[in-house]
Amino acid sequence: MSGLLSEDLKFINGLPPVADAFAGATVYSDIIDMGDFSRLAFVQFVGTGATGTSTITVEACDDVSASNVIAIKFHSRSVTVADTEAAVVARAAAGYATVAGSNRIEIVSVREDVVGATGYQFVRVKFAEVVDSPVLGGILAFGVPKVKASSARPTSLI
Repeated sequence: MSGLLSEDLKFINGLPPVADAFAGATVYSDIIDMGDFSRLAFVQFVGTGATGTSTITVEACDDVSASNVIAIKFHSRSVTVADTEAAVVARAAAGYATVAGSNRIEIVSVREDVVGATGYQFVRVKFAEVVDSPVLGGILAFGVPKVKASSARPTSLI
């Protein structure tokens, strides 16, 4: 291990970048097995498109087809074009509406215990477009894998 962050996290293509990414509809990230992670983050990166907005919610799913879903609470943080980070905000299961603007990032964080409390093991992010205005965007997900007992780092040298 070189101690690089890219070795400590697992990256997942949640939604490939595309023009009109949210297409006047409801768009979902890929469904991820939370059983592999202690924490996950979904990063929505919006490039051009100054007026489009979405309501973001997180859903725990019973399987990879999302046969049954439950909206869950989560945390978020926004980053503006000037790389100004807003405070981390605890969000209710109802989610929140994004602010319009080009070159912005929305970070949605989910913890294993919140997903597990639903009795489900899978999770996805839902983007319901509020203002239908094409934006270039995509979603990158990354997670902190669970530490297996055999690979746990020692806490002391004795």
